[in-house]
Amino acid sequence: MGKPLIPAQRREKIHEFLAVHQIARTADLMDLLEASEATVRRDLEWLEQKGILERTHGGAVLNQRIIFEQEYQLRLKNFPDEKKQIGEFAATFIKEGDIVFINSGTTATQVLQHVPRNPRITVFTNNVSALVDVGDPGFSLNLTGGEFQARSNSLSGRFALDNLNLVFANKAILGVDGISLKHGLTVPTNPEAEVVRKMIERTKGQVIIVSDHSKWGAVSNFHVANIDVMDKLVTDTGFSKQAKKELAEYSIEVFLANGTKI
Repeated sequence: MGKPLIPAQRREKIHEFLAVHQIARTADLMDLLEASEATVRRDLEWLEQKGILERTHGGAVLNQRIIFEQEYQLRLKNFPDEKKQIGEFAATFIKEGDIVFINSGTTATQVLQHVPRNPRITVFTNNVSALVDVGDPGFSLNLTGGEFQARSNSLSGRFALDNLNLVFANKAILGVDGISLKHGLTVPTNPEAEVVRKMIERTKGQVIIVSDHSKWGAVSNFHVANIDVMDKLVTDTGFSKQAKKELAEYSIEVFLANGTKI
């Protein structure tokens, strides 16, 4: 055992570990720092107060702040294979007779592209990409209407919200930009947040979140809902087992894009 580290050194090492792994168990940090559980907990508390991380029951996740909304075309380049697989699997939850809300975003677009071709399925979306990417859908596809948002390729505003108020869905499949135990589900802009909140409010059934693993621990600008609004999360193989354990405490089912329930 070497010379004990001073607090500043321990906290720097914790930050470096999270920068690489995004998530850390308290036990791993105890080994890394050769420190007691109480010492590690104090360091995590200090780092959380500085906004660097978010403490969880078993350790901590890196607090990844998303300040700006990326252009839609740029987001298409982030984890494209994972998003396609997530969208394809998430669409299998849609059954004949369902009325489904699907929002904007690149992962949600993949869900739209894989909705079963069944005329007795009805989808309401603010996703303008549906016009181009889906083609002849084979199901009832309805746009919310509203003001066009170029950066997100979506529709929002009072007209969209008023139209959503006319519908009750029995499922919502939604993409978000951040998933955090402490801060819940978040998106970059208020117009999109208003639409997603309304979709959740008007859903009398399951809320399914679709997200690649990079969204775990991320916090964007506008709060949509607390973490416990989720019934299911569909993600990719990069999602950590520790994160899954954290969500299990909220009775949230986690599925990988290959269909495996973890």
